[in-house]
Amino acid sequence: VQLQASGGGLVQAGGSLRLSCAASERTFSAYGLGWFRQAPGAEREFVAVISSWSGSNTDYADSVKGRFSISRDNAKNTLYLQTNSLKPEDTGVYYCAASRRGWCQSEDKYDYWGQGTLVTVSS
Repeated sequence: VQLQASGGGLVQAGGSLRLSCAASERTFSAYGLGWFRQAPGAEREFVAVISSWSGSNTDYADSVKGRFSISRDNAKNTLYLQTNSLKPEDTGVYYCAASRRGWCQSEDKYDYWGQGTLVTVSS
């Protein structure tokens, strides 16, 4: 599976961005999908996850709950992350990932990774 993340950019605090992740795989719907991020000088961390197929289950890092929303469009083979009320601490490279093992927060459960898209939030 090839994943291509996009939608990052420079935004002021309080603003919004919609990140997208396009997948090449026809069986896209069978994968649990997640977003992770890596701030400068920090380790990569979990942001959000959505279950396979209908995406009826989602989970978020405490730091983004109520501000970010993950969704998927299986017909378009695309994963989304709507980010609202952005804060400077949300700055980082955002990665999308796909897992054949369901939906989970642990990045070692993910099999495929996109190249990342940079989000910069200015104060």
